[in-house]
Amino acid sequence: MSAAARKVLALAVRPADTPVPVDSARAIAGLGLANDRHADPRSPRQLLLAGAPAYHDLHMAPLTLRENLLLDLDTAALESGMLLRIGLEVTLRLTFQCEACGAVAARLGGPARALRGRRGMLARVETGGMLRAGDPVTILAARATPLSDDWHDRVATVLDAVPPGMVITYADLARVAGVQSSYCRAFPRALAKLGPTRAARAIPARADTPAPRWDGAGFFDTNVGVRSDI
Repeated sequence: MSAAARKVLALAVRPADTPVPVDSARAIAGLGLANDRHADPRSPRQLLLAGAPAYHDLHMAPLTLRENLLLDLDTAALESGMLLRIGLEVTLRLTFQCEACGAVAARLGGPARALRGRRGMLARVETGGMLRAGDPVTILAARATPLSDDWHDRVATVLDAVPPGMVITYADLARVAGVQSSYCRAFPRALAKLGPTRAARAIPARADTPAPRWDGAGFFDTNVGVRSDI
């Protein structure tokens, strides 16, 4: 697809569970979209970008994927770490492919595996500004350090970033790693497989420990640096 063909086809904001179509939306650097439930400075899931080809191929009704931006490109071809310029102002940093959950599959009326690799790409807002339907989409030459699509790997990456002498609660670990909070109950077994050093850095919220707690603040500022050597 040529660069000239890439554009934003539609926008939606999610003040609650149901996405609301809009003509424009304000992207806030480091936070997400204004008035969107997923706006969170410590989350890699601030926005969801879906591709029109998935809607065409799977014959889905509009907003089935609950996306914020619908693009006229196949998001399965996008990679973590890519930087997208939207319009003249906004830069998005792609984090990882969104998993195909059962709730979305139910709206599709088929199994979750039909959406594997087609749900869309999650992103963070690097540079804020106004987003509008029809805005051109440009893939920049610069890249950011990628994050894994595998949540186990992302958990390990966050644990490696915990400052010396500090610990992180399961809830904050899930938040920064972009893991559904329901996965917290799987953390003890998953952490054991990552080794005792990493496992010791994560604790339940009510754990009795004198170690100061890190909530993940600054993770996306210090752990992920932009490089332009590609």
